[in-house]
Amino acid sequence: MAHLEDQRETIYKVDPEHPGTKDLPILRSEELLLNMGPQHPATHGVLKVILDLEGERITKSTVVMGFLHRGVEKLAEFGTYHQFIPHTDRLDYVCAMYNNFAYCRAVEKLMNIEIPERAEYLRTIVAEVQRIIGHLFWLGTQALDIGAMTVFFYTFRDREILLDWFDELCGARLTTSWYRIGGVERDFTDSLEDKVRRFLDYFPPKIDEYVVFLEKNRIWLARTVGVAVITAEDALSFGLSGPTLRGSGVDYDLRKYESYGAYPKCEFSVPVGKNGDTYDRYWIRVEEMRESIKIVRQCMEQMPKEGAIMADVPSVTLPPKDRVFTNLESMIQQFKLFSQGFDAPAGEVYCGTEAHKGELGFYIVSTGGGNPYRLKIRSPSFIHMGAFDHMARGYMIADAVTIFGSYDIVMGECDR
Repeated sequence: MAHLEDQRETIYKVDPEHPGTKDLPILRSEELLLNMGPQHPATHGVLKVILDLEGERITKSTVVMGFLHRGVEKLAEFGTYHQFIPHTDRLDYVCAMYNNFAYCRAVEKLMNIEIPERAEYLRTIVAEVQRIIGHLFWLGTQALDIGAMTVFFYTFRDREILLDWFDELCGARLTTSWYRIGGVERDFTDSLEDKVRRFLDYFPPKIDEYVVFLEKNRIWLARTVGVAVITAEDALSFGLSGPTLRGSGVDYDLRKYESYGAYPKCEFSVPVGKNGDTYDRYWIRVEEMRESIKIVRQCMEQMPKEGAIMADVPSVTLPPKDRVFTNLESMIQQFKLFSQGFDAPAGEVYCGTEAHKGELGFYIVSTGGGNPYRLKIRSPSFIHMGAFDHMARGYMIADAVTIFGSYDIVMGECDR
């Protein structure tokens, strides 16, 4: 399809008040300019897209973001490293805990902190449970946007089980906070472990239910197969990651190829598509939920029954519960160090984590002291929106909704 600008007819006229000046162009076209958003249920937040249409077909799209900008990266400069953890909850509020994980890993890399073995297993279990929550939310809302309402109720039914589990773990369902620099805030109870094991047996048949509902649905197939295709070369050029990149046939997953946590000790597969369309990205997320179940099951079996859950680094972490202080003064001094912020070494570090949307990275510049000099967040939602125009051209208006969902965007993470 020819570009919009090539199809416009330009007619010139002379300005009557300034004859002799350069002719002024008048554009005449049969095309329509449509503002989609920022108040639109299918944009998954306050996002605006300006669509140039030829009939109902998209010839160009301009993404307008920033409606939810809160200056999170700048706020990081005015508090200690520990105080910034709750701000990361509010980035991708669908999977708040994964943001905590990614941020803590970046600070630990800067500080060269070694995490206790049991804490690594606990972190990995919670990260994969969050991945399942994220994919359940995506699958339900994507199906709802396209027209399959039943799947929405089923996925949210099962997601509710895990939200209750998080409520027991850390006292919150949405803006959860449990990861800490150097480990985790508290250990699993017997009740939590029992609920995880029961969910591991309960959940796999439910995934099969979702698949039956969708893969026999001709509307779902018509709206996803061959829609919003992006090649592997283009996906890499736009910096895509996660299921959006793997759907185009690129086998890249940070859990496998730049492994961290307990992932090196677990056997799991990385689902990879071949067509680069919306259906492949759907299929990858479904298969990732199956793989997450495998990872959590292995972690539950391999995790040491006892052990530290926080690194014993006095200048960085709170003291372990079993530490014996020689006197009250030394205990007070320890808590003062923690509350005032530790002195991080000067330098810069980038740490990427494989979140459910893609690569979530934190870049930290430190000049020493208890807070970062500069902090930059590589949010997959923001990066992926850069490919929207490329993927939308030539498709229908209704397909724009499918493309939004295909990215699994959250505007809190996108705007930061």
